[in-house]
Amino acid sequence: MLPTTTKMSALAGGILLAASALTAATPAAASATPGTYQLVNAGSGLCLSVPASAKADGVQLTQQACAGAANQAWTLTSVSGGYRLSVAHSGKCAGIKGGSTSAGKAVQQQSCAAGAFQTWTLKAAAAGTRQLVNAGSAKCLNVKSSAKAAGALIQQNSCDTVSSKRWTLRPAAATPAPSAGPTTTPTPTATAKPTQTATATPTAPSSGAWPTPTGKEAVTATITVTGVHDGGMKRFYGSGALGSGSQSEGQPPMFKLADGATLQNVIIGAPAADGVHCMGTCTLKNVWWEDVGEDAATFKATSATQTMTIDGGGARAASDKTFQHNGPGKMIIENFRAENVGKLYRSCGNCSKQYARHVVISNVTITTPAKVIAGINTNYGDTAAFSSITIVNDPSKKVVVCAKFKGVTSGEPTQIGSGPDTTHCRYTATDITYK
Repeated sequence: MLPTTTKMSALAGGILLAASALTAATPAAASATPGTYQLVNAGSGLCLSVPASAKADGVQLTQQACAGAANQAWTLTSVSGGYRLSVAHSGKCAGIKGGSTSAGKAVQQQSCAAGAFQTWTLKAAAAGTRQLVNAGSAKCLNVKSSAKAAGALIQQNSCDTVSSKRWTLRPAAATPAPSAGPTTTPTPTATAKPTQTATATPTAPSSGAWPTPTGKEAVTATITVTGVHDGGMKRFYGSGALGSGSQSEGQPPMFKLADGATLQNVIIGAPAADGVHCMGTCTLKNVWWEDVGEDAATFKATSATQTMTIDGGGARAASDKTFQHNGPGKMIIENFRAENVGKLYRSCGNCSKQYARHVVISNVTITTPAKVIAGINTNYGDTAAFSSITIVNDPSKKVVVCAKFKGVTSGEPTQIGSGPDTTHCRYTATDITYK
């Protein structure tokens, strides 16, 4: 039986399903902690899989014996209206073939895109299991004919209590298949000792828990990523040349993402060096910064058509900027949480070459102390759009949502104002919630 109304609330940086208003016969909405999961079918005991670790669009999902492989590791990421399921080995998403609402249509691996047919909600079911309900079709993830054999096809079907439509989310920490891994130069030294102790799991605020690392890995030189790199929720921390803990602008990053690359399921510990550098269009999915170094991530695009997307995850302890935008293009920050940061986003105020830069910030929670959510240069045509912003512990409303600067190519920029308008700082009072 389907809910009559469902209210989803996703805190940025984590995966948190809120209570739903349901009909009397329907169980309450399920919850899941941040991370990567195997989805185990209640009827067969087998895992949701991409057969043969295929990477092409349109491959129908199957169930297979649970093996802890990357083609069975599914990341739950909050999006508008529900959650996205992306698989570690390819970075692609579970969606409905042809956007169909019909029962029996295939559930496929597809390139991730916004839309209801790649969006899923979770409903609590019997014995601690969950139903995964597609937002576009209102139908449930199901094993065809309730088959129990490995290789059986996955489809959507009308929701009921049949066990083949129920799933258990089992925490997983799979790494991608070698062919999908990053090019690493040189290979990080996993046995090196960190210069700062980073073994304690961060204390979780009442609004939700920070993820617990599955392991740790020392990084002695920048890891260059092409394609999809899944960190399996390990903590990566700087060591050697990356272990000074400096706030220097010129230090190297821990990860350098090529145009088109995806970095996902990573915890960046301390020392964090200069975080992540994106050299073109890139995606950061479920990436967490326990203690931001100089910057959490810097967008170094070369074209106005390139986009950097930060989807999920969180950052804290950024003394100045969290996300820095140096090149042209657009940055999207969504489903994210930040705690104790100076600025969440800053369009470079004094780069030697300036551009019109754009940022979209949506479904983000900022916990004070914090100063500015976004700083932009209006004289270069920058824009910042805000929606579903929550500011915590700011009773006097001192956090500046949008700070306007006059950018320069040398020297220091000058702040010339703040607040909403219809051109540069695009939001209204209803887009901001104080708690």
